[in-house]
Amino acid sequence: MNEAKILLVDDEEELRRSTAQALELSGFSVETFSSGDHVLELIGYSFPGVVVSDIRMPGMDGMTLMQKIREIDQEVPVILVTGHGDVQLAVKAMREGAYDFIEKPFTPEMLAGVIRRAMERRGLVLENRLLKAVAGKRDDIEARLPGRTQVMVDLRYRIRAIGASDADTLIVGDTGAGKEVVARALHDISARASRPFIAINCAALPANLIESELFGHEPGAFPGAVRPRYGKFEHGRGGTILLDEIGSMPFDLQAKFLRVLQERVISRLGSNEVVPLDVRFIATSKVDLEAEVAAGRFRADLFYRLNVATLHVPSLSQRRADVPLLFLQLVREAAARYGRDEVAVPPEVISDIGQRDWPGNVRELRNAADRLVLGLDNGGRQAEEATGLADRVAEFERGVIASALVAHGGSLRPVYESLGISRKTLYEKMQKYGLDKRMMITES
Repeated sequence: MNEAKILLVDDEEELRRSTAQALELSGFSVETFSSGDHVLELIGYSFPGVVVSDIRMPGMDGMTLMQKIREIDQEVPVILVTGHGDVQLAVKAMREGAYDFIEKPFTPEMLAGVIRRAMERRGLVLENRLLKAVAGKRDDIEARLPGRTQVMVDLRYRIRAIGASDADTLIVGDTGAGKEVVARALHDISARASRPFIAINCAALPANLIESELFGHEPGAFPGAVRPRYGKFEHGRGGTILLDEIGSMPFDLQAKFLRVLQERVISRLGSNEVVPLDVRFIATSKVDLEAEVAAGRFRADLFYRLNVATLHVPSLSQRRADVPLLFLQLVREAAARYGRDEVAVPPEVISDIGQRDWPGNVRELRNAADRLVLGLDNGGRQAEEATGLADRVAEFERGVIASALVAHGGSLRPVYESLGISRKTLYEKMQKYGLDKRMMITES
């Protein structure tokens, strides 16, 4: 396992420095940040540490940082700190997944004790994941990219084959299909997993600042450049650079990026000094780059340089049989994210979900799962409150059986075996809840 580490985030420099010193004296390895922006670059499924963040900061506050970390890995311990004694905020933070909540002023011993327990928990999580992978069970890649269709099986195989290498990779897929999830998976199973993961949206960078953002600059390089600045490429040294929607990169900048790919060196704006660059590049595209080359909007030499290792992320329309299972997983994740009880999804809703078109792909499906968990949508039906314990138990049991039927494609034997009941009992309960196995079969 990589060295355990604390990522300490606080906008107050003096407090940040003193807390880091106290923790280092307690034997911890600490990396400090004045804001949460760069913390996310170090978080992944293999991150071996704990995040300690002030809850009230300008820009990205501690609650927002925690939510973004949980989107990457829900089991990274996040300890939130506040000096405002806000009990309601503390309760909200704990409900939304904070490992613990500490009020200022606190003693170094108190914080160190909480961190040690969080470190032990994180260590157990990573050890358990490793044991499952060694035993040939469902690993992190399958958890993040679930699906039993052949296109998903093939995608996971290629991710494992390419991820362990240092090859630059092009990921192609529709909007919302999960290209960034694939990129993070490649990073997390590589030898660079403990180093930064820098995501750059080529479509969102201002045209007049894009070179400075990527390459950095020296003082006086352009009006307003009063201090030297590392660019994104240099900041990611040792790690992985994700160039999201590379087809949006300006044509004149493509030539400069090609040189970086080929020679692995950069020069900051206003400098002639060459800086070696040790990074892996991953690029994504929702458009056909070969067609862009033919139209003269993308450099052919850059396309062929990127096209060595290519991954195609299928749209939901290409793996329709995975939609019900994927939706159930997203519902479970949404319930955990919002601190809600497990939601039983009615079988008619599951059937409807499997038959719909999802042009927004996984992103659209996730939004639907969130709405259902929040009670904003129930497959087009009004949400009904169970009136008593028996009703709640029956609804839960119905949802479990329906989910098992979907998971096994309507085949009954694996359903009653997995649930630990007899065939007769399964038939009786299906009849009781109005379940029809034909509703649970989706076409590929």
